[in-house]
Amino acid sequence: MQSTDDDSHEEAEAQEDDGLAEVHEEALIEFNRAWSPQQEVRLQCLEDRRFVSIPGAQWESDLSDQFANRPRFEVNKVHMSVMRIFNEYRNNRISVDFRAKDNGATEDVADTMDGLYRADEQECNAQEAYDNAFDEGVSGGMGAWRVRACYEDEEDEDDERQRISMEPIYDADTSVYFDADAKRQDKRDATRCWVLSSMSLSAFEAEWGPATSFPKDDSLTYFDWFTPDVAYIAEYYKVEEETKTYNVWKLVVAGEDVDEKKLLSSEKEEAAKLKAQGFILARKKKVKTKRIHKYLMAGDRILEDCGYIAGKCIPIIPFYGKRAFVDNVERIQGHVRLTTDLMRLYNMLISLLAEISVYSPIEKPIFTPEQIQGHELAWSRDSIDRPAYQLVNPITNVDGSVVPAGPIGYVKPPQIPQALVALMQLCNVDMQELLGGQGQAEEVVSNISAKAVELIQTRLDMQTFIYMDNFSKAMKRCGEVWKGMAQELYDEEGRKMKTVGVDGAEDEIELMKPVMDKDVVKKENDLTTGRFDVVTDVGPSFVTRRDGTVRALSGVLQYTQDPQERAAITGVIFQNLDGEGLTDLKEWNRKRLINMGVIKPTEEEQAALTEAAANAPPDPQAQFLAAESKKSDALAGKATADTTVALANAEKIAAETQEILKKIGALDVDTLIKLVDAHKADIAPDPTAPAA
Repeated sequence: MQSTDDDSHEEAEAQEDDGLAEVHEEALIEFNRAWSPQQEVRLQCLEDRRFVSIPGAQWESDLSDQFANRPRFEVNKVHMSVMRIFNEYRNNRISVDFRAKDNGATEDVADTMDGLYRADEQECNAQEAYDNAFDEGVSGGMGAWRVRACYEDEEDEDDERQRISMEPIYDADTSVYFDADAKRQDKRDATRCWVLSSMSLSAFEAEWGPATSFPKDDSLTYFDWFTPDVAYIAEYYKVEEETKTYNVWKLVVAGEDVDEKKLLSSEKEEAAKLKAQGFILARKKKVKTKRIHKYLMAGDRILEDCGYIAGKCIPIIPFYGKRAFVDNVERIQGHVRLTTDLMRLYNMLISLLAEISVYSPIEKPIFTPEQIQGHELAWSRDSIDRPAYQLVNPITNVDGSVVPAGPIGYVKPPQIPQALVALMQLCNVDMQELLGGQGQAEEVVSNISAKAVELIQTRLDMQTFIYMDNFSKAMKRCGEVWKGMAQELYDEEGRKMKTVGVDGAEDEIELMKPVMDKDVVKKENDLTTGRFDVVTDVGPSFVTRRDGTVRALSGVLQYTQDPQERAAITGVIFQNLDGEGLTDLKEWNRKRLINMGVIKPTEEEQAALTEAAANAPPDPQAQFLAAESKKSDALAGKATADTTVALANAEKIAAETQEILKKIGALDVDTLIKLVDAHKADIAPDPTAPAA
């Protein structure tokens, strides 16, 4: 029996290895399809990043061979232009916002997701990943980062709780590839993705065993997975789709739908039970489900099957500076691409000008050997010692007579070619057109209006808008990936998690918290129900917006005369101020604004207000007014009661009078009626008269 079990186990392992071998072969074929058309494009992206970042890289071309053993100066004018775009982005961060999409979602849950997303960003320092991707995308053309689920406490073996982190991917232009059929900019239509990383051979062998070189078979790959120094491994993400058919059963009573059940078409036993209960088959619906399978692979095998990851999206977020499809090839570039030729030409002209300038800045005299003999040292140190005069020997004729003579000629300094000057001027003009000429806009002119400054800044911002807009698309995709992972990971009932507000204030919420709503138990902070939209907001940081609020309210304050409005505006201005030692004063000001109804209190503040109102001593003036009100009500009630009694007595007397009239007969009836009316007027008081 033991032998049979061992054979079955070995057979299962063999089948699993065969399956992974098929996955590996398919992955290499698809990688070759994705990598081959992108090879030249990605190499240009790498050259652009080196061009702007590494000193001396602007001469990394065939031009450097022509300037061998000659001056090669480098004036990096592109760097400041790229830095301006970087700073523009850092001053106008892009934030992710979740909004309820259907009736199953609420704005409260959307706000909870906002807070959890900001908390995850803070926990993993996501700004590093965003900044690296933006810098690489602007300078080279492509950047990327990954969204990954990691354990909240990796050192605790019993803690299975996970949080979502955003991690940078360096050199994305040479390490991130999507399948060749993915055309969308955010790659939401991608079915495969590879993220390459290199390891030293010793580290690779220590982790995975011997690293054998992959055979160069053109039908599989052109990529060198192994080189003499390093070995490459890849995170391989594959989308696996599954189509399920659901049968919708309905229970109809008296022509109305009473109940509805959804079953998979394969659940025939459950369907028979529903049919016996009176349910009828209403319709069928096909539903596609996606799951992301992750592998670690090398050039010769699958290193590890990581299984399915959380979420339904490939967790790799690409960012492209500028992107276009030409001849069915994805072409990407950054801010540097169009300036490389101009910068190389400018550096060449500067180097030529420097070389011409150092030849000889002044004219050099030419003497005969007879004239300079004995004075060689003094003349050689002329530019160093700078003597008041120099000596030369006289020239003698054949007859021995002395002929006074100066230099027989001069070595003229080289002339700067006019073409060189014209080219430098053209280069400067073209550079300003390509890079924006931002230097002039940064100068503050005293006699220019604020509106004109705003228009100049807007014109400069339009040159960077494409990068901000494309990064906004990448951030939106990041929010969608995070949402899919959070709805699977953040579903533990009673789990307490940190949230971060838009102002950076930290709070704590409880997931799936049971609450009563109209005698129905519902779960608060339930991320698993409902659908949510993801939007992005491009704008200045919270501190910048707060400063703008202070300036705007300060301007409004001078036009407001109402004391209550001025107090409210002043309180809001004070709440947006920053400074040392303002904490206690801000707390007092917040309570004041809450009492004025300017800002909405939190749940804790509302509970404190309710408790304070319940325990507050009664106001004497309010008590006096309440007592007087009760006294007036009592007097009014007594007057009403007296009126009712008087009217009843009057009706009784009228009835008795009628009886008397019947008995009198021949008496003067009119006279008696007048007497009765007079008697009623004496008894019944006037209802409009004031109470005694």
